[in-house]
Amino acid sequence: MTRPRFHLAFPVHDLAAARAFYGGVLGCPEGRSADHWVDFDLYGHQIVAHLAPTETPVGAPPGSAPPATSAVDGHEVPARHFGLLLAVPEWHELVARLRAAGTDWVIEPYVRFADEPGEQHTCFLLDPSGNALEFKAFADERAIFATGPLAGKVRP
Repeated sequence: MTRPRFHLAFPVHDLAAARAFYGGVLGCPEGRSADHWVDFDLYGHQIVAHLAPTETPVGAPPGSAPPATSAVDGHEVPARHFGLLLAVPEWHELVARLRAAGTDWVIEPYVRFADEPGEQHTCFLLDPSGNALEFKAFADERAIFATGPLAGKVRP
């Protein structure tokens, strides 16, 4: 069965910067576009950068509240973010690509919940408009939605 694809629209302050980041750095093929938006193919999912400078953290009016965070595994995770769950080899390839591009990390790539339920590789970064992205890969994909005290302890 083919999984459904998601569609996500988000604000950017500059379409050229969005094209350089999503197309160049992340390697997302560009789809349709107009003067105020650009479609990108993010691993088969449709994401759309809409030009809305005042709606982005970078273009927010002076005095705006800073983006909210939430404590997770000793890090302050941006509460509002999007990204992908990748296979571990794909995650390492993407991290290498991001490192080569000189990415400034919000949270450096690391293994979260090591040897615990839900062990995962994760990293957080910002796009040029200040939108937070997370890319992660579970050590065991069967643990992605596992619940209970043994969640994630499903390896044979």
